[in-house]
Amino acid sequence: MTTPGGDAVAVVPRLVSVVLDTTDVRGLAEFYRVLLGLTYREGDEPPTDGRPDQDWLVLQGDGDVRLAFQQVDEQPRSTWPEPGVPQMLHLDTAVGSVADLLEVRRRALALGARELHDRSDDPEEPLFVLADPAGHPFCVFVA
Repeated sequence: MTTPGGDAVAVVPRLVSVVLDTTDVRGLAEFYRVLLGLTYREGDEPPTDGRPDQDWLVLQGDGDVRLAFQQVDEQPRSTWPEPGVPQMLHLDTAVGSVADLLEVRRRALALGARELHDRSDDPEEPLFVLADPAGHPFCVFVA
């Protein structure tokens, strides 16, 4: 492909999904479905007919990027902020106020998250770093 001036235009891929490995696909999908208010892609809803659960699930929301979950046999938990096992990737989420930040932290902990870092008193960017039930770190900050 070229521009009208003859310059080459790079083909840029579109980000479709962020995929998290986990030893419990349905459990982790449910954690994020409830926490982030997402819905299952058609066909990925929990089975009700006794069939085995899937090893790949996709959640979707209002935006274009989906959150997917892939079954693995082993998943070492990140040891962040300590060295050892790095984060490799983490999700950033945002809320509108410190009150909302505290409420999301409360809900996440009730759903099985654990707190890794509390910077909720930072006047410029209050945030919490939490780990989901599988150990993946994620941030909630005020934006």
